[in-house]
Formats: sequence, structure tokens, C-alpha cells
Amino acid sequence: MFKETKNIDSAFRHIKTFTFIIVAGCFLLCGFVLYKSYELSARVQDKIYILAGDQAMEAFASKRKDNVSVEAKSHISLFHIYFFTLDPDDKVIEKNISKALYMADASAKKQYNNLKETGYYSNIIAGNISQQISIDSITVDIKVEPYFFHCYGTERIIRPNSIVTRNLITQGYLRNVSRSDHNPHGFLIERWETLENKDIKTENR
Repeated sequence: MFKETKNIDSAFRHIKTFTFIIVAGCFLLCGFVLYKSYELSARVQDKIYILAGDQAMEAFASKRKDNVSVEAKSHISLFHIYFFTLDPDDKVIEKNISKALYMADASAKKQYNNLKETGYYSNIIAGNISQQISIDSITVDIKVEPYFFHCYGTERIIRPNSIVTRNLITQGYLRNVSRSDHNPHGFLIERWETLENKDIKTENR
């Protein structure tokens, strides 16, 4: 009788220990599965898939600070392209200048008004002149905000009888602002000024 009781008691302890191990193992397994699920979810959120035709290409999301230099240079380049690309069409000029002014403060508006008052845009239209710009290089100091920059470019002024090449150097500061459709990089150019804009070559057409 006592032997049977001991056997039952021993079996109960074994079952109790075994059950505890099973329950603990289940908790550990659930915790591991939850951890891996959150990790996978976070990893998936950092990936972006872009459809190009019938192919899906993978891109990766990154923090703004990782791309400040690239985005800043792109913003500066776009601004100068919009501001200095002109054709003998008042609507084209207005459209480009309007895009540029969304990307800069009153210092750009001031330069635009000065050019307008001197008849610069009227002469472009009347003389059937086109103006193009190519950006040679941009330097941006991203250590301190607002970020100081220099932009070096070359202008080509195409007249009916000649092509004038000009050297262009500008400088200014970049301040972080909210992104928008008009300002996708989220920067605003401040205290923008032209340091040099002189003829370096004239060619006959």
C-alpha cells in the first residue's frame, strides 16, 4: 500500500516537473516567435519596392541625416537650374522662376526683381535668347545648421548670332523646412547671393 502511494507520489512529481518544463518551453517559444516577428516587421518597413515595368526593384528607407549632403546638393542644383534656365517665352520664364522661388527666401525674389526691373527678361524674349546652365560643383558644410554652400556653374547664353559662356559662382545657406510638392527636399535657401557672373568666352554661330 505504502509502496503504491510512493509510486503515485513520485509519478505525480514527475508529471508536475514535466508539465512545468513544457509550459516554460511554450512561454520561451512564444517569446522567441514574438521577438522574431517584430524584428521581421521592422526590417520589412525599411524596404521599399519600386515597380519598373514588370520588374520589382528593392529600395531601402534611410534616415534624413544619412543623406543630408546628397539632398542638399540636389536642392541647390535644382534651384539654380530653375532660376537660370530661360527661353524666349514669358510663360516658360514665369514657370521656372516660380519653381525656384518656392525653394529660396526673399533673397532670391530680390535678385529676380532686380533683373526684371533692368529689363533682363524682356531682352531675353525680344532678342530670342535662350539661357542654359550646367552645375560644375557644389560644396556644402553640413557640420552646422544652417548649412553654408558654394555653387559653381557655367552659363551658356545662346543668341541668334553668338553663344556667350559665363562663369557663375553663388553662395548662401540652407535651412531645414517641411517637405512639400513644391519643395521635395525640405530645404530653404537663405541669404543667397551671386559672387561672380562674368563672360569667359564668346563664339560666333
